[in-house]
Amino acid sequence: MGSEAYPYCGFLNVLKPPGMSSARAVAFVRRRFGGAKAGHAGTLDPEAAGVLPIMIGKAARLFNELQGDRKTYIAEIAFGAATDTQDAQGAVVKTGDGIPTERELRDLFPKLVGDMPQTPPMYSALKQGGKRLYALAREGRTVERQPRQMTLFSLELLQMTPRSGALIQLTCSKGFYVRTLCHDIGDKLRCPAHMRFLLRTASGMFFIDAAKTLDEIESAGDLQSLLVPVEDALTHLPYAEVPEALTKQFLNGAPLPVAAFSAFRTVEQGGRVQLRIGGRTAAVARRRGEMIKPAIWLR
Repeated sequence: MGSEAYPYCGFLNVLKPPGMSSARAVAFVRRRFGGAKAGHAGTLDPEAAGVLPIMIGKAARLFNELQGDRKTYIAEIAFGAATDTQDAQGAVVKTGDGIPTERELRDLFPKLVGDMPQTPPMYSALKQGGKRLYALAREGRTVERQPRQMTLFSLELLQMTPRSGALIQLTCSKGFYVRTLCHDIGDKLRCPAHMRFLLRTASGMFFIDAAKTLDEIESAGDLQSLLVPVEDALTHLPYAEVPEALTKQFLNGAPLPVAAFSAFRTVEQGGRVQLRIGGRTAAVARRRGEMIKPAIWLR
C-alpha cells in the first residue's frame, strides 16, 4: 500500500469482460484493493467489453477533471431486425430486408460525422422522475426523452460481416449511445438494425492495449504498480511545486499568490492547476483573481 499520506490513489485501466456490469467490476476492484474507495469513469453496458477506467481512493474526486470526452469503439451492426433495447439482448420489434451494401454504408457514414441530437434509448440508466429509464421500460412504459447534443468525431466501416452485419469503428463524445447509432443507421437506410457487439478500445487517455484483465488484477503482487498515477492522468493541467515557505499555509487550506508560481501566471481566471508536494499532486486548484485556491484535495 502507499504511504500513510498517500494510500492507494490513482486510476486502474480495467479490461471489462462481457457479461459483467460496470458496478460489479468496481466491486471486484474495491475488494482487491482492500476496500479502498472506487468508482468508474464512464459506464459500459453489461454485454459490452473493453476499457473501463476505475478511480481508486481520492482519485475518485477527479472525475470531472479527466480528459475523457472522447471514446473509441468497435461495434457490429446487425441488419434485418430492430430490438426494443437496440442491441442483441432485446426482443425483436421489427424485421425487414433490403440489407444495405458496402457502398451504401460508405456513402452514408461521412454524412453522420459531426454534432447531432441523440435521443437516449428507453433501456438506459438515465433517470427521469427519479427512476431509471430501463426500470420504466421493464414496466412496459415509454416516456418522452429530450434529445442531447452529441458529437461523432469519426465513423469508419472496417468490413462487412456474416449474417447481414457490418463492423464499424467510431470515436465519439462521452454519453454517446453506440447502439442508438446502429439503430439510426438502419432507419436511414430503411432496413431495421441493432447493435450485435461492442468493444470500447479507448476512453480519454486510457487505451485497450494497456488495460488489465481481471485475472491480472487478481494475481498482481504489487497493486500500486497497476495504477496510473494522478500526475499522468492530469498532464493537461499546469503544475508547480508548492514553495517550502508556503507549505504550512497551503496545507491549512489557504489560497496562495499567483506570483509565487511562474508556471501559473498565464493561467486564465477559473483555470485549473495542480499543486504538488515532493512531486506528487496534493490538490487541484483554480485561479481566483491573483490567488490560487485549492479545490480538490488528494492528501
